[in-house]
Amino acid sequence: MSAPLPSPLVHAQVAHAQVAHAMTVDVEDYFHVQAFAGVIDPANWDSLPRRVEANTDRILALLDAKGVKATMFTLGWVAERHPQIVRRIVAAGHELASHGYGHQRVDVIGPEAFRADISRARALLEDIGGVAVRGYRAPTFSIGPHTPWAYDILAETGHAYSSSLYPVRHDLYGAPDAPRFPYRPGDGRICELPMSTVDLFGQNLPVSGGGYFRLLPYALYRFGFSRFAASTGQSGIFYTHPWEIDPGQPRIANASRLSKFRHYLNLHRCAGRLQSLLADFVWDRVDRVYAGAIDRTA
Repeated sequence: MSAPLPSPLVHAQVAHAQVAHAMTVDVEDYFHVQAFAGVIDPANWDSLPRRVEANTDRILALLDAKGVKATMFTLGWVAERHPQIVRRIVAAGHELASHGYGHQRVDVIGPEAFRADISRARALLEDIGGVAVRGYRAPTFSIGPHTPWAYDILAETGHAYSSSLYPVRHDLYGAPDAPRFPYRPGDGRICELPMSTVDLFGQNLPVSGGGYFRLLPYALYRFGFSRFAASTGQSGIFYTHPWEIDPGQPRIANASRLSKFRHYLNLHRCAGRLQSLLADFVWDRVDRVYAGAIDRTA
């Protein structure tokens, strides 16, 4: 693997020259998540009450209130049914990026189905949004050392970067031995932007958001993200989902206890914590924060 690439963006207008971090949102609904994959058949998604439009509008309002532009990794399934979401994302100045079409794990569906999935999603997003889609995030961070072919297919389908790898140990995803900072795997045509981690006693601890953001007290989470920034001097990546600020979403009764714990924990606190996070750090779109890494010639 090639050496990490430098983090390129510093906001000059901030007096103390804070490094800007990448704010990202995976635009999907509550029933798309991996935690419920074993109990909700994708064939039944259309029969379930959809909450993604209202929740995404709430996320957009929180971002607008703090003057933050983000990258919205949008599911093609959602874009097809709620094209107005895509148009509002673009109109507000956020980066439109792809989360694939059907929220299928890359390491499960294989190369040909992956090509079809991301090609369909990119075509939909670009047609609706009227902008080029350069970025991709794999559902459940399911790209890694075990799917080296995925980067070739991303390049061949017109993508410039991926933010799909989490260098941690986890039962659903993770590549703990992978690079922690931007790099170019394989033939170098795609830039991979790994999720942010803190190195503690030789172990990578996650600080990029998701369930960990809801699990930990906010002050402890903020300390971890601050430590990442201070110890590395690198831009970090944070991610969230529209369903994470929706405590009133339907409960999936037949899900396992672990899945329920992961999904429903502290949903009522997430919007407030997100407001604090937006105020406590400098944030911008992935394509601007990592412009030097993404646009660097392979």
